[in-house]
Amino acid sequence: MTTDLEINPLRSEALDRLNSCETTYTDTYYLVLKYLFAALRTSATFAKGDLLDIGCGNKPYRSIFNVKRYLGCDIVQSSQSEADFLCDSLKIAAVDESFDTVISTQVIEHVTEPQILCSEAFRLLRKGGIFIVSGPMYWHLHEEPYDFRRFTKHGFQYLLEKAGFEVIEILPNGGKWALLGQVIIHTIEGTRFRRGILIAIINRLFEWLDLKWFDDVSTSNYVAIARKA
Repeated sequence: MTTDLEINPLRSEALDRLNSCETTYTDTYYLVLKYLFAALRTSATFAKGDLLDIGCGNKPYRSIFNVKRYLGCDIVQSSQSEADFLCDSLKIAAVDESFDTVISTQVIEHVTEPQILCSEAFRLLRKGGIFIVSGPMYWHLHEEPYDFRRFTKHGFQYLLEKAGFEVIEILPNGGKWALLGQVIIHTIEGTRFRRGILIAIINRLFEWLDLKWFDDVSTSNYVAIARKA
């Protein structure tokens, strides 16, 4: 098996990463982060015991997961040196059944073999353990060229069940209006029209539209919660 580390050798050191689970209307990514953070807080009610965060970055979600122990691994060290150990997400340096909870947020689209990532999570979990994984259905190209795919809720269901998991819930992170607002912001980003007040107006307007006419046939992102049966 060719691993991600072999395909994507340590591409840089001390990568900047998300530092907290807070966002405001002036945030360029508010319309996805608001819903992502809410879904992760919902998923955190299932978390327990010893937790491993695959692709942990700066561990921005540590504060919302009330667990006994919170460890993280990543392919490179983060800007705040939060990764406890460095390893490939397709070949994680931990023994079988070491954890009660495994999470992986906004990493799976950068993994060359997402099925292997899910199987690694299954291997690492004890019986009855919880796997929480998130990834985009829509997002612009990012961290190129290490940006490989997008996922529907059915794609997540397939990957998780094939790995042996029982799917508990797959949460959309916003609906079609939030997605439209995010597309507009991505479109104007980098142009002379990009101003803090304009971003805030778009975020407020499309948040309101999303609440009034919610429809998740189109969404930016999903958070999936699964159990090792």
